[in-house]
Amino acid sequence: MQHPAQRVGVFVDVQNMYYSARALFEQKVDFGEILKEAVGKRQLVRAFAYAIQAENDEEGSFFDALTDRGYEVKKKQLLNFYGGNSKGDWDIGIAMDIIRTLPKLDVVVLVSGDGDFADLLRYVKSRGVRAEVMGFGSSVSSALREEAESVLDLSSNPGRFLIGRKTQPIQKKQRTNEGQQFLTVLESQLIQTQTQKKKQEPAQKNPAQPNRSSGRRFAKSGKRPAQKPEQQNSSTTPKGLTA
Repeated sequence: MQHPAQRVGVFVDVQNMYYSARALFEQKVDFGEILKEAVGKRQLVRAFAYAIQAENDEEGSFFDALTDRGYEVKKKQLLNFYGGNSKGDWDIGIAMDIIRTLPKLDVVVLVSGDGDFADLLRYVKSRGVRAEVMGFGSSVSSALREEAESVLDLSSNPGRFLIGRKTQPIQKKQRTNEGQQFLTVLESQLIQTQTQKKKQEPAQKNPAQPNRSSGRRFAKSGKRPAQKPEQQNSSTTPKGLTA
């Protein structure tokens, strides 16, 4: 529930949002629209955007754009280690900023899907501050959902929160399901065809079935039926058969 008098702090995990949008939609995030939605008609106290510097040509303009949209941009260098590994995250920095600003806030809006912040939201609520989360549906941790008092799924309106051509992941999933159903039906038909062929193979190889009635007549009459050629001379290959 939003009230105009509520004081709001917005904390955006830029890396988490960037990679979630790229994985789900192959698009970029409109952080300006995210800030507008996070605040609504309430009073914005501070809005932080936490980013990792990777030393590329587009970083400068991107950080400037965040500042123009009302964010205080915090940057941290990407650490590269021997062997090609790298590390860069703002988990502790975000947590410390939220804790420092809690006395001035009525609402904390965390824009991230990282489940590592679940304990932090639990602490926020224990201090009497409302905890809200914004993120792309499937990328939001279940632990974070359990602690948040409200969760806004940005995937519900990609046309607003993404930049460029918008693609609905639900449509992709439906196409995937339709393709899977087609493959399942095709596989079932192939299995059925193979089963029918196996049933027909013995009849084609051995069209003449043994006459069991002669055995029953022998049991009634007491007369032994005439032996078949192969029983009379087992060492001779019967005419018309091969080894």
